[in-house]
Amino acid sequence: MHGIDRDRHFIHLHCLWIVGCVTSSSLPSVPVSISFPVGSQAILPCKWKSQLDNVPVCHVLWQTPDELVFEQKGEQRWQAREFEGRLEVPEEKLWEGDCSLILRDVQFGDVGLYESFIVVNRTRIKKRVFIQRVQLSVYDHKFKLSMGMGEDLVLKLHTPQAMRVVFQGRNSREWKVLWVRGDEKVNRGRLEEAEGVVVLRGLRIDNSGTYKVLDSLGLSVSTVKLTVEEVAKTQKIPHIQDKPVGKSTVYRSSSLLIVFVLLISLLIQHLL
Repeated sequence: MHGIDRDRHFIHLHCLWIVGCVTSSSLPSVPVSISFPVGSQAILPCKWKSQLDNVPVCHVLWQTPDELVFEQKGEQRWQAREFEGRLEVPEEKLWEGDCSLILRDVQFGDVGLYESFIVVNRTRIKKRVFIQRVQLSVYDHKFKLSMGMGEDLVLKLHTPQAMRVVFQGRNSREWKVLWVRGDEKVNRGRLEEAEGVVVLRGLRIDNSGTYKVLDSLGLSVSTVKLTVEEVAKTQKIPHIQDKPVGKSTVYRSSSLLIVFVLLISLLIQHLL
């Protein structure tokens, strides 16, 4: 473990030295803009083979205007603490010329400008070659639902960073806390927690309103506007189907017609 920490520390210092001492290529004015929903996996695009040839070792850097966030050189990797466990550049794709950064469980705090570089070492001079600028934005989930009384509302949390679920009734201005992660006292109500979701069972009319999933900073992960409709109990009226016309029906009708004609004939003869 001490060796790994020492290597990470060395890589970090080495990168800071590169950032401070090596001239980079001029940066384009317009970055690539991408947008992902909070809690999803974001991919920040980067292609290096179109700008470089015969790179002996794939050494990639990703940074924001404020800090270095990720560095990878061969099997050695380093990432900033706030991104720990969430960043990756697949090594097999890197050798194919794809230096795209995978950012898992993207959060609102990840919003910003990212820049990628490939470090090359030629004639004992290390040079940072600029590859791509990416502007990342993150948005929340929004849903509008209509459900019937007695149904179950399933609220997806979307991210492990989701901490609370609050509710505002349709005719109310007050927000009521329905669920707090890890708080057994609050969670003794009708909301049941399962893997990645909370469930409100047996909907009533007064459950109509707005539900919000909030993260640890109180930012909205998702907003669900729910309308609960009363399911009317209607009596089933039996439907009388017309009987199909078959041979027996035709024969019966013909017999009646013959009898009717005979009676009329007898009546006429009697009158005459």
